[in-house]
Amino acid sequence: MNDLALKRTNSENTDFRELVTLLDKDLAVRDGDEHTFYAQFNKVDAIKEVVVAYQNEIPVACGAIKPFSASVAEVKRMFVHPDFRKQGIAAKILSELESWAAELGFSECVLETGKKQPEAIHLYQKVGYQITPNYGQYIGVENSVCMAKVLSSLDN
Repeated sequence: MNDLALKRTNSENTDFRELVTLLDKDLAVRDGDEHTFYAQFNKVDAIKEVVVAYQNEIPVACGAIKPFSASVAEVKRMFVHPDFRKQGIAAKILSELESWAAELGFSECVLETGKKQPEAIHLYQKVGYQITPNYGQYIGVENSVCMAKVLSSLDN
């Protein structure tokens, strides 16, 4: 992979917003009628911790974290442009987000993905996330898959 750079920024970043627009279009197709339900939980205004991946200075992927509780960060808005998938970029973004969460004092990350995103579930399990009971607004939502990972292992 040539010249991948990760940039820590926030939700005001134009490249992040453009990638999120592509993500939302992808999710609208995957989730169909359920998209409106999920969209209400995926607003990007005022997210302070965003990572954008650039390959040869082109924005190709993103992810974000936001506080879920005093000790838990929630991973949000993970997306890799289709032309750049299967290169390990998502795992690098996730690792950067987890490091950032640990630096901010969070001891765990949680996330929600969908049953219609098997590649995302596979990635998260590969990097140590465990499926958990659905939390918060996702309780009782059939298509939601919630996952968690303890960050204490990053303290070596």
